[in-house]
Order: sequence, then structure tokens, then C-alpha cells
Amino acid sequence: MSTWKRDAASGLIVLVPIIVIVLVLNWLYNQIADLPLVNGIEPTWARVIIALVVFVMLVFSVGYLMRTTLGRLVEEGIDNTMNRVPLIRVVYNASKLAVETALTGTDDLQKPVRIETWNGIRMTAFKTGKRTSDGREVLFMPTAPNITTGFVIEVEPSRIEETGEKVEEALTRILSAGFAETDEGVAINVTEEGVEDLGRRPRADGDRP
Repeated sequence: MSTWKRDAASGLIVLVPIIVIVLVLNWLYNQIADLPLVNGIEPTWARVIIALVVFVMLVFSVGYLMRTTLGRLVEEGIDNTMNRVPLIRVVYNASKLAVETALTGTDDLQKPVRIETWNGIRMTAFKTGKRTSDGREVLFMPTAPNITTGFVIEVEPSRIEETGEKVEEALTRILSAGFAETDEGVAINVTEEGVEDLGRRPRADGDRP
């Protein structure tokens, strides 16, 4: 890749997420300011502050209710109701899982590891700190690029390979579908003629071009 293309790509990688966040925050600001509850209040910033205060109070009130038996029954009733509607069920469960993942962060994930799922193929998983009754490690293997879904697998400890990575480093690689910059991997040059794999062995005379 030429220098100007690399610079443009690096600039876009930094700026696009920031622009998206600014646009989303601007959209949220306008949506909050236009809520019927505060629509008649002036100036506009006062509407937003009042709406946010009401929302925070509502969050803490519902959170406190969820700590009680009544709250758990209400939540179970809402879950059961939403899961009866085919389309709403998907949106509701996806939203709930996304919020739980965002708020939990990576605190529940232990060290990233690799396991050989098929001959010569390794995949990234995370220790959960749990073991089965027969001594197998319980791992979580997220899918890429959506780490909110994945597989819970039970693996013999002898088949687990430590990576020495931080949780954030492994998650970055998965979230980017393997395209994140790392110090490891095979260097590849893309040319008009094709892809030149710089990490492979030199081609022998008998190899196909």
C-alpha cells in the first residue's frame, strides 16, 4: 500500500469513530430536547438537563426495585411477555444482551487462550475461571466481530495454550475480525498482480507460479 493510501486509511480509522460518536450524541441531544415532557421549557439545554435527571432517577428507582422479590417477578413477567412475540423477542433479547455486555465489560473474562479446534487451526477463547466436575476448563469462545455471542466449551487443560495477551488485545483482534494491527502475523503485500505473502517460504522451481 502506498504512503498516501496508508496515511488516509490511518486518518479515517481515527476520525470516523469520533465523527460517528459526535453525530450520535447530537442526535440524542435533539431527541431529548424534543421530548413532550420538557418540550415547553426554555432554554434548550435546560430541557436536556431536566430530562437526564428524570431518566437517572428512573434508572435508580427501577434498579432498586429489581433487588426486591417483586422486581424480579416483574422482570420475569416482562421477559416472558416479550419472548412470546416473534420479532419483538429478537430485538428485546439482543438489546438486553448488548446492555449487559457493555455494563459488565471484560471483568468476567479471564486470560485469553488458544485452542486447536481442528488439525492446524487455532481459535481464541477466554477462561471463565470455572471447571467442570471432571476437571475440564470452561471457556467462552466469542464470535467475530460480535463478541456478545459465542460458545461455552469445556476443554481439557492440556489442550489449552496460553497467549500472554491482555483481554483487551484479544478482544480487539476479535472485534476487528482479525484486521487489527498486531506485532505478530504474516506480512502481506497487495499488488495489481495479486497477493504476495512475505511470510511464506521461497518458491521452489517446481512450484506453480
